[in-house]
Amino acid sequence: MKLSNLILISLYLFCVACQTESTDESKRDARPNILFIMTDDHSYQTLSAYDTTYIRTPNLDRIAKDGILFHNSFVTNSICGPSRAVMITGKFSHKNGFPHNSSRFDGSQPTMPKYLREAGYKTALIGKWHLKSKPTGFDYSDVLIGQGNYYNPVFINNENDTVLNDGYVTNIITDKAINWLDGQSSDQPFCLLLHHKATHRIWKPDTSLLHTMEGIKFEVPETYFDNYENRLAAQSQKMSIIEDMDLVYDLKMLDAEGDLQTKYRKSYENMINRLNPEQRAVWDEYYNPIIEKFKAANLSGKELALWKYQRYMEDYLKCVRSVDDNVGRILDYLEEKGLADNTLIVYTSDQGFYMGEHGWFDKRFMYEESMRTPLLMKFPKNINTVKEVSEMVQNIDYAPTFLDLAGLPVPGDMQGESLLPLVQGKEENLRDALYYHYYEYPNEHMVKRHYGIRTDQYKLIHFYEDIDSWELYDLNSDPQEMKNLYGQADMADITEDLKAQLNELQIKYEDTDRSTY
Repeated sequence: MKLSNLILISLYLFCVACQTESTDESKRDARPNILFIMTDDHSYQTLSAYDTTYIRTPNLDRIAKDGILFHNSFVTNSICGPSRAVMITGKFSHKNGFPHNSSRFDGSQPTMPKYLREAGYKTALIGKWHLKSKPTGFDYSDVLIGQGNYYNPVFINNENDTVLNDGYVTNIITDKAINWLDGQSSDQPFCLLLHHKATHRIWKPDTSLLHTMEGIKFEVPETYFDNYENRLAAQSQKMSIIEDMDLVYDLKMLDAEGDLQTKYRKSYENMINRLNPEQRAVWDEYYNPIIEKFKAANLSGKELALWKYQRYMEDYLKCVRSVDDNVGRILDYLEEKGLADNTLIVYTSDQGFYMGEHGWFDKRFMYEESMRTPLLMKFPKNINTVKEVSEMVQNIDYAPTFLDLAGLPVPGDMQGESLLPLVQGKEENLRDALYYHYYEYPNEHMVKRHYGIRTDQYKLIHFYEDIDSWELYDLNSDPQEMKNLYGQADMADITEDLKAQLNELQIKYEDTDRSTY
């Protein structure tokens, strides 16, 4: 064959290749991917982008450093299942039908993943679901059954296959997420809900992290020995570290002699029996000396209260560390695969949590520690955003934001607002006040039902049903919410104004029927 013919053929093949590449490129969907990482009960106090008092979280801080730190992020109902229902529907609990953990989510209703899927997104849910009904709106799901277990957990996938997974749950969920991402085509944007079990009670750390944090003494919060003066609902709760935290179930003091017979000892024995022999050997090697030392000390009173706090914090923070390590893994993966620049990365928790403030663990109350959550967002590279947001946002805003970013209209029945104008500096303020409503009573923790309003400066709460009690706080002068100002003469005008605003919010969000739940 002549050289001239070879040259012509080569040029032809080159042109065809260029045309094919151009055609393939034009077919690619340029819409941003969405990675929504959520943990359970992760307090903003234990994420070092907010507070370095307790722990450093370098990988979570990467999201804040490269993205946006939200200083005033809140939930509508501080309890696990309801928060999840709020996030995927963009509606308050009374509207999405899941007000408390004994509810069952109606999977036939519209949700954010369904809208994205209909618009061409590949959707997946991996990790904790906790809404009782089968997940809908996802091309793929692989979720824990119920609360799930920290060790060797059982998952059920969208084909109803139930599979026992060996290992530690935070690592397993991350493995599953990376495996799913590996199978995705670059021609289709994805929305992945990566939802961890950690840091939910009973805070069982990865065996590889058991010996971390040894020798660290955590200072108790100023309000640890709160006596709940003039706060009737707080006086009747059952989530005190001092009174209600179980020595065996929560603090792992399972003594071989059986001297420590506690309310939830049997439940802990059932959970610890899930560990395989290798895991159990490491577990016992770590906890048995602590058990022996504790029994020998024979602590009581204030000394016991302070000891319980240290044990709680150590185990909780080790679970946080595992989350941070695994967030680092997923961030590294996105960068290595060239996905980071076109992916919205969101990190939050389903609600806040008490790190001993007011002497408590758990959540539920409308007080700051449980109503406020961490929220970090790193937007795609081509979207210019501010670095920090101080305006009040709420978890009803997530679904509208994801849809807006994907170029979809926000449905009129969603009650949240898209955060996109706010983070782009096009909007200065989304709202002047937040509405909150908690329903789960009676319950193990005995937190009364209540609703309320939070503004930049004030918080007004009404506890109701078997109680009729109001609380008012000035968050500027009393950020720890220790002084109930309700009923004081000099607060009468402010109280009436807040009640009027509260009524307006209840009308706006159509939450005026107390008998529904």
